[in-house]
Amino acid sequence: MRVTRRQLRNIIREAIIEESLWDNIRKKRARGEKPAKKGDKDYPDEKAWKAAQEADEYDEYDEVDELNEAEYDGRKVKVNKPTAIRKGQTGYGKKQDKVYVKDGPKEDDVKVVRFGDPNSEIRRDNPEAKKNFRSRHNCDNPGPKTKARYWSCKEW
Repeated sequence: MRVTRRQLRNIIREAIIEESLWDNIRKKRARGEKPAKKGDKDYPDEKAWKAAQEADEYDEYDEVDELNEAEYDGRKVKVNKPTAIRKGQTGYGKKQDKVYVKDGPKEDDVKVVRFGDPNSEIRRDNPEAKKNFRSRHNCDNPGPKTKARYWSCKEW
């Protein structure tokens, strides 16, 4: 089962925060009372406060991305996050970066996409080089995430 970040936040909020902490504070404020002070019976513990503050911080992010973890060869990997290929890893010296992408209808369909010339650098700050690269690789229409061209264009 896939759960989006927003769904996960809502589940946590309903289970911990909304029913216990913030509902009581809002009710008291509506009645004209002050919220509980430290040492009061109604005062929430430190964990509840931290959870509530974190939930409020994440309220502004309403993207509906799926959680970016998957299993590849028996280990957890981050999906859609390009990383450099290090010495000793497959593809070292042949390609510059790699990224794990979901490729298929099942959750465990994960593919490695290696991309980038190891002997060249990305010169994003040079407008002429950027323009030439993007026109040469047709970056206006990069194709699917499972192809190297998509990720090369995204880096540029």
